[in-house]
Amino acid sequence: MTRRTVRIAMNGVTGRMGYRQHLVRSLLAIREQGGLDLGGGEVLWPEPVLVGRREHALREIAERHGLTHWSTDLDAVLADNSVDIYFDAQVTSARVTAIKQAIAAGKHIYTEKPTATDLVGALELARLAEAAGIRHGVVQDKIFLPGLLKLKRLVDGGFFGDILSVRGEFGYWVFEGDWQEAQRPSWNYRGEDGGGIVVDMFPHWEYVLHELFGRVTSVTAQVATHVPQRWDERGKPYAATADDSAYGIFQLEGGVVAQINSSWAVRVNRDELVEFQVDGTHGSAVAGLRRCRVQHRSATPKPVWNPDLPATESFRDQWQEVPDNTKFENGFKAQWELFLRHVALGEPYHWDLPAGARGVQLAELGLKSSAEGRRFDVPELSL
Repeated sequence: MTRRTVRIAMNGVTGRMGYRQHLVRSLLAIREQGGLDLGGGEVLWPEPVLVGRREHALREIAERHGLTHWSTDLDAVLADNSVDIYFDAQVTSARVTAIKQAIAAGKHIYTEKPTATDLVGALELARLAEAAGIRHGVVQDKIFLPGLLKLKRLVDGGFFGDILSVRGEFGYWVFEGDWQEAQRPSWNYRGEDGGGIVVDMFPHWEYVLHELFGRVTSVTAQVATHVPQRWDERGKPYAATADDSAYGIFQLEGGVVAQINSSWAVRVNRDELVEFQVDGTHGSAVAGLRRCRVQHRSATPKPVWNPDLPATESFRDQWQEVPDNTKFENGFKAQWELFLRHVALGEPYHWDLPAGARGVQLAELGLKSSAEGRRFDVPELSL
């Protein structure tokens, strides 16, 4: 086997998502399996170059995993002609400037979402990347998760008949940080730092809905900051200036209606942290991160509304589990492998910066809908 090395500048690996999902569970996992098989006796070997502002944190991560390349000087890393790809998992507010630098340096781009803090910035990145002729991709991990892959299998197989509606529930209680440490960084709750659940989650909902059910054509949203004060990583109180909950209604091309609630101020009473229920004329399904259950019309019970008597049946037990039927990879790793094949072999890949811009557009219109109390159409984007 011939080894072909691809050097990847990874900016933001000291953060939770950049470290756990992208470095450890994706690129290092690819190395542990012996590299990415490109066929024809060739293996692609990812070589991470860690980039960030905190020298001690970068050094510690590198030593922990036996990596030799790290730097606090982004300019120097981008000037290195041996670096092929720039990956960004920084806070959103720092992303546009860094990606512009990477595009100007001729690097291929792979980035977390949202790609920018506003649609103007997101479209500018897409245009610059297209003009530079580089390859570019945006993390859209949810559609690579087992539960949603099973759901897509049902959609593609015609299980639902005519799809009528989609209902999503996402969220969990994020501790305020005073008496229990918060599970998310404090910048998530400061609007001035690019925080907020709409800018974080609406880009996810855009690609999930787009990929499985159809393009979003209009949005109506109501957002809220249910917890107005939180405590940061140093234990100091601060005002939460960003939304922590959002309630959205999305009209899809073809007539499907989707309703999705997103909240960091809700306690979980469901099987998984996110669940989608899809109802169609021939059947329904409930999909989470890993599980997917179905109820066909031939097996649908006939409940009768009677508030005077207690329920005598377990409605959850009336659903059938969709089998795995295959081995599922980590969703982040699966998309990394597709992007690396796109870079190395030119294989088709459509989860790109224009797709990322659609997510930013939906978040922007969702916030505008809430602020103005009305529905907004979502126009198709063009570069």
